[in-house]
Amino acid sequence: MKKFAMVSALALILGVSGNALAQQNFGAANAGGYTGPSAAAMTVAEAKKLSDDTPVVLVGKIEKSLGGEKYLFTDNTGSVTVEIDNDDWRGLNVSDKDTVEIRGEVDKEFMNLEISVDSVSKK
Repeated sequence: MKKFAMVSALALILGVSGNALAQQNFGAANAGGYTGPSAAAMTVAEAKKLSDDTPVVLVGKIEKSLGGEKYLFTDNTGSVTVEIDNDDWRGLNVSDKDTVEIRGEVDKEFMNLEISVDSVSKK
């Protein structure tokens, strides 16, 4: 009976650690996700006409910091304030010379409109 208990315990330990190892080695590489078409980019002028919480994709330049997590984003149709949380940069460094794609949503409050950004990538 002791042998059976020891073999069972060893099998359980190996099974759990093997599963953890498999997830560690393959989890990130095989995370998966949607690979089809995504939302098309729009202009700042088009985004300004949208209602609150509407998803947007904008391509242009971040012209300057406005302080805190707010920046001035521009394209050839105009400019808009964007709010990019520090963790949404994901280590990306961007200057006013870089063309970027931002994904987020319209955030309208009374007479103010800005874009709450979920992700930033260089184009």
